[in-house]
Amino acid sequence: MENSFLGLEAEELIFVREKVDLAADTVEDEEQTKRTRPTLAVDIHAPAEVVVENGTTGVLKCFFKSKEVVSSSATVQWNIRQVGSDETPTIFYFSNGQTFPVLAFKNKVRFIGDLNRKDASIELLNAKFSDNGTYFCDVKNPPDVSGTPARTEVRVVAKESLPQDSTAVIVGAVCGAVIGIVLIAVVTYLIIKRHNTSHAYTGCTSVESASSQAPRPQKKAESSVEGSVGGRPSGPVQGPVIYAQLDHSSIKSPNSFHKMEPVVYADIRKN
Repeated sequence: MENSFLGLEAEELIFVREKVDLAADTVEDEEQTKRTRPTLAVDIHAPAEVVVENGTTGVLKCFFKSKEVVSSSATVQWNIRQVGSDETPTIFYFSNGQTFPVLAFKNKVRFIGDLNRKDASIELLNAKFSDNGTYFCDVKNPPDVSGTPARTEVRVVAKESLPQDSTAVIVGAVCGAVIGIVLIAVVTYLIIKRHNTSHAYTGCTSVESASSQAPRPQKKAESSVEGSVGGRPSGPVQGPVIYAQLDHSSIKSPNSFHKMEPVVYADIRKN
């Protein structure tokens, strides 16, 4: 009896020892995994340069990428290094959904970003020439806390010094070219149409036709007479052409007003 009890205790001790060893191995594996896990970093990017007209509002864009879900613990920090200075003081800080502008820049900077859309942009209000410098945007989204801040060179210039928008120049050039092509096509079409019209057949009225054709048969008759007097013609001579005018106005009443009816000419040829 006593031996069987001791045997059960030994088996329980072995089972407990195995459980402890398994738990220790699990903890060691987790620690090893933590040590070998690569450090996550936030990828931050912003435009290299922003040109702002003096006295206006400029937008300093900043976007980031993170493998972690953006939480309320995410922070945004903007710094500036003014021209001729090595210091980079903080001008804006955002955390837990609240903005904390630095007192010296309280009326100078405004947050317009949305962290849920990975946007950490700000506005530079009433830009002055003294605002020229390099601006740094830094975003942390725990556990993504490492990353290189993005930098933007800000140039505040007078209105006359603003660079022309290349997009507007390109659009204007394209529109001008299209209008020029359309004008050339229209002018070419009108010239061709006018040229074809000048060579087209132009008809005449019945009176003009009668007046223009009446002398012709007379000339033929004269030539035939001259041929008969001078000598015997070599071939048959065509006789004169006689035109007869048919007037249908007599059918109507002589006292009634009648409309001029079209005149029909018939060619009577005598062989």
